[in-house]
Amino acid sequence: MKKLVLSSMASIGLLMAMPDTASAHGGQYRGPGDVVPPNPGSGGGGRTPGPTGPTSPGPSGPSGGGPAGPSTPGPAGPAGPAAAGPTAGPAGPTTARGGVQAGPDLTKWQFWWEFNKDPFINLKAAIHTTGTVTESDDFFMGAGKVSGGKDTMKPTEQTIMNQVLPRLKQALDGTSDRDITSSCIVAMAKIGKDHPNFKILEIFKEHLTSGDQEIRETAAVSMGISQMTDAVNDLAEMVKDSPAGRKLTDRGEVDPRTRSFAAYGLGLVSYATADVDIKTAAFEALKSVLEDESIVNRNPKVAAINGISLLNPDISDPKSTALLNNVLTTLETYFNKDLGTGEQQIQSHVPPAIAKLLQNVEGDSDLSGKKEAYKKMFLNELNGRSKVKRSSNEVVQSSALALGQMAKPYEEKGSPDADISRALNQYFEKGKDQQAKYFSLLALGQIGGKENRSALLKALEKGNKALEKPWAAIGLGVYSFDIAQADPSAEPDTVVGRALQDWLGKLKNPDSRSAIAVALGLAKYIDSADDLRTMMIEEKNQDELAGYLAIGLALMNDQRSIEDIKNIVKTSVRRPDRLKQAAIALGKLGDKSVTELLQGMMTEGGQNLAKMSAIASALGFIGDRRTIDPLTKMLFDESITPLSRAFAAVALGGVADKELLPWNSKIAQNMNYRAAVETLTNGQAGILDIL
Repeated sequence: MKKLVLSSMASIGLLMAMPDTASAHGGQYRGPGDVVPPNPGSGGGGRTPGPTGPTSPGPSGPSGGGPAGPSTPGPAGPAGPAAAGPTAGPAGPTTARGGVQAGPDLTKWQFWWEFNKDPFINLKAAIHTTGTVTESDDFFMGAGKVSGGKDTMKPTEQTIMNQVLPRLKQALDGTSDRDITSSCIVAMAKIGKDHPNFKILEIFKEHLTSGDQEIRETAAVSMGISQMTDAVNDLAEMVKDSPAGRKLTDRGEVDPRTRSFAAYGLGLVSYATADVDIKTAAFEALKSVLEDESIVNRNPKVAAINGISLLNPDISDPKSTALLNNVLTTLETYFNKDLGTGEQQIQSHVPPAIAKLLQNVEGDSDLSGKKEAYKKMFLNELNGRSKVKRSSNEVVQSSALALGQMAKPYEEKGSPDADISRALNQYFEKGKDQQAKYFSLLALGQIGGKENRSALLKALEKGNKALEKPWAAIGLGVYSFDIAQADPSAEPDTVVGRALQDWLGKLKNPDSRSAIAVALGLAKYIDSADDLRTMMIEEKNQDELAGYLAIGLALMNDQRSIEDIKNIVKTSVRRPDRLKQAAIALGKLGDKSVTELLQGMMTEGGQNLAKMSAIASALGFIGDRRTIDPLTKMLFDESITPLSRAFAAVALGGVADKELLPWNSKIAQNMNYRAAVETLTNGQAGILDIL
């Protein structure tokens, strides 16, 4: 469906070269712009630009909001090869400084943060905790009704089954609108339960035969989002493009996009089940794609690798361990093939996948030995000593990311994996690929240890202000956050905190200041709260900076900032990017009145598309049960646009979600977004673009 939810990435002005776009699947764009490289060979899988409905805002700085209504369809652009996905809207003008056309700088820290922020913010855990409910309950309960005083904002199972799920089904049955259809399907999948009167998998399967590409692939991935194991056989048949899969889609072949979305769906079901037989069946289907040399489209293979990365094996179970060994052999075999640059882009997804599969392996075992061997393999890739000839920078980038997940802390010279940390630091100082340099800095923070702390402090002090200091700051923030996670009683690192705070005052670049703000929040350096709060108030018209300052204050749990952030929300009705960040910050701080503010703003200032998408996004992320009634009314309000009604479905799915974190965050974590393909993320219709 059209782009239902604005990502905070829009607020950082990185999409300056992108056209105003329409996107799909009830989605939220969380990452980089059109980073999809040219497709190698004739496999295609590109997108066909063409006329569609309303578009989300393009570049933003201090924003006055996006378009208020539908855009006028324009002429279609040149067709992409092979199976095109849902169409995008007409391109708008794009300018950069001095009027020169320019693309987004994909090396900026914000791209990594927006893909990886969910576990750090962990928003629903904050809003669902028991706490005092403010008088704002009256807004939702109506005059004369009394709140219990103490409550949790999580919706009850009864409310979800009796109110949310049947109303989504009713809306789905009563519409032919693509936006509402795909939004309701995804929302029902997030609930992931059958109603006494209907089974959701059967509903999804009915939409697999749709003549609309977007609805077909939405239905396929929603089978996976549901996490229902009964979906595995059908998903596997679609992934394999078997006669049974073609029958399910009522087509002569299962197109590459639908196969790809089904592959991600297999991974999502496998992640949530402990049944090794189901994981094995999923793996065999995904393996067949990876080994099929007749598939020239990149999308199914990238989806297969990322689907395999989600198998989530139980390493304490011998049967599961045997499966994992088979999985690792398959991935390693593919990774070590001598392939061209285009397929090396696909291969670059293997290192993060292996790191994810081995994340819980420790101690002395055969798997531990394999983990050590893979660390050496990825270290050789970083050092340019690969056993196969590489011409792709993405493989080096992915190797740095994988090492950040796999290596042990660097405490002193004799530490295990000290050579890995030294190599990462050396690559940062002397490496050729800019993105790999920055990923190396990040990896040092993820690995941790006092030696890496020192290296990051040095990079913060000596690094380029606009480019390197932000990544060093984020590395220090992640380093500090991980320490606090391991030991909640640990005091914040004052050396790190003071260094970050010092640079907050020295730096003038908004991008750099924003990174420092987030890093201070991750480090929980509360002594800097007054500085962040003052800057947020003074720089409130810089939407990106103000939003990240609010996030930083929320991450350090500065309760004194609630009223100031609330004022930011109240004055952001025409600043959707700042609105979303500040609303999420309020939710993180446990403020129970944030949903009242957002719900009131829905009817203020007209049905501005950008504002509605930001509000729906924030409401879904926060997950406050008190929004269910007003959102349901909005879903069936025919006086507003279908797209606005679809926003309500998106938010309802977020409120009733069975998972605390967004379902696709498990795919996004430590993934190399620089090796993106269309169905992974392109800012419009990829798996990571769906809310």
